[in-house]
Amino acid sequence: QLQLVESGGGLVQPGGSLRLSCVASGETLDYYVIGWFRQAPGKEREGVSRISSHASSTNYADSVKGRFTISRDNAKNTVYLQMNSLKPEDTGVYYCAAGLYYSDYADRYDFWGQGTQVTVSS
Repeated sequence: QLQLVESGGGLVQPGGSLRLSCVASGETLDYYVIGWFRQAPGKEREGVSRISSHASSTNYADSVKGRFTISRDNAKNTVYLQMNSLKPEDTGVYYCAAGLYYSDYADRYDFWGQGTQVTVSS
């Protein structure tokens, strides 16, 4: 059974940066699409970014394009989300998820981490 653990969240000032990590155990990530999702208080979960199994394709929500970069290191069974120029509206719990379909729909992902809190505030 694939297990995912996110880390790297925290409190950062507007304009700052964070790098989130999603480390997998139990199975290799090689064959999985990985998505990053976030949920702000009182809002629905939204897709932030996704990366195909061998990193040939990536996708970003319009709200984060040019600021966030997703990458993966299959040898380390890890996917990263580099977040630059952070804004208060980026605040939320960030989740990584693994699935077999390159989709921005959360219900297409089968395995989820527990989430890591990102707070952007001065």
